[in-house]
Amino acid sequence: MSDEPGFTCSCCGRRHGEPPLSFSAPAPAFWTPDLVDDPDSELSSDQCVIKRQAFFVRGLIELPVVDTGEVFTWGVWVSLSEKNFTRATRLWDVPGREAEPPYFGWLSTELPIYSPTTVELKTHLHTRPVGERPAVELEPTAHPLAVEQRQGITRARVQRIAETLLHPGPR
Repeated sequence: MSDEPGFTCSCCGRRHGEPPLSFSAPAPAFWTPDLVDDPDSELSSDQCVIKRQAFFVRGLIELPVVDTGEVFTWGVWVSLSEKNFTRATRLWDVPGREAEPPYFGWLSTELPIYSPTTVELKTHLHTRPVGERPAVELEPTAHPLAVEQRQGITRARVQRIAETLLHPGPR
């Protein structure tokens, strides 16, 4: 046992700092490297368009860490209809945008620690004040991610997530 902050990793046996409280996907699951040169596709840190047919916004799934009062976040992508994407884009820098009703969407990020897949879970995207990423609310199903969003996770679960994502590959 050590008095140093952090944890001993069950994957590599080494001591790591505190486990991260957030992980993010750089692009929607449907983005591929060949789209970089496509004039009808664009990927920014907040929005993505694929071939002028699929529209995505980046948001946060927040999981309360019940034994510490912290919040663990997944940075994810949600697909929106073209109409809702256009509206969200038009209001992107407009103060008061948080008064918008939530936008229906489909989760478009594969979070590999969950089974079954997280891609295409039903969501509601809640805009927040300018400068804050939208909140992603999952439909209240029995999917493990939706359950964790409703019920929260423990600090031990945060550590297991970190171990899995920091050491990908066969286990």
